Amino acid sequence: MTDVTPSPVRVLIADDQAMVRGSFRVLVDHTPGMTAVGEAANGAEAVQLAHRERPDVVLMDIRMPDLDGIEATRRICLDPALPGVRVLILTTFDLDEYVYAALRAGAAGFLLKDTPPAEVLTAIGVVAAGEALLAPSVTRRLIAEFARRPEPARPPSRTLDGVTDRELEVLGLIARGLSNTEIADHLHLSPATVKTHIGRLLAKLHARDRAQLVIVAYETGLAGDRGRGV
Repeated sequence: MTDVTPSPVRVLIADDQAMVRGSFRVLVDHTPGMTAVGEAANGAEAVQLAHRERPDVVLMDIRMPDLDGIEATRRICLDPALPGVRVLILTTFDLDEYVYAALRAGAAGFLLKDTPPAEVLTAIGVVAAGEALLAPSVTRRLIAEFARRPEPARPPSRTLDGVTDRELEVLGLIARGLSNTEIADHLHLSPATVKTHIGRLLAKLHARDRAQLVIVAYETGLAGDRGRGV
């Protein structure tokens, strides 16, 4: 039987700094199994190129002229014509509010601009494979941000109705930034069982990926004082 070479991961780079775009393009193009399919200097160009090139992953800066990365992320992630395009946010992480807004817009994860090259490539691969990338350091910052916020004045848009106690435990640990393996160890479950629970959570909570589950945990109070001790 003839081996079939998998298609390379197609990456679109969106950043208003030409040097940053160029650096990421060189990194991607020199990595086996990856190829850069375009560069965008602002969010509007990123949306246009996403439609034209259908990349697997968009490396998206947040602060860009004309259209910022958050709105560009929202337009890409909510567009039914772009179901396979996933957004990985590039951030200097000096404004946590932007990070939260990007998560709500549908971003699959976050990448700090000073991340070592090898970790950048790993992050692209993780997101391209359909997983969400929420490093514990990123999640800790989000938790700290939510801890400073007052309780919401209106009910959350999503509830935890229909979620089992075990699924609540898993969701709480996801919100703390634990990996599947760490969750399995914490709850004395097999990794396969944890994956099954996460799949059920995604379906019940109408979440597209792990990042969206974190948002649900925060908005429903599970990640706060009402987190049932997880």
